[in-house]
Amino acid sequence: MTDWHTISEPLQLQLAQEALRQASSNIAAYAEALAEEMEAGFMSDRGGNEALRLFATLVRSVHAPEQMMAGHA
Repeated sequence: MTDWHTISEPLQLQLAQEALRQASSNIAAYAEALAEEMEAGFMSDRGGNEALRLFATLVRSVHAPEQMMAGHA
């Protein structure tokens, strides 16, 4: 294990960006799973499943590569 402070700043930035991408992916997956649970009737549906899917799409699009951003909401 390397101490964070001994890693170059560009590498720290790259690692932090990848960690954010992974966190975003996890959050989006949780939102999708919750929407599916609501649709299946396992959780109370108050119209939130579509909002969760929109949220998941937004989270994914924020960290998508530039070429994937065009045409996606």
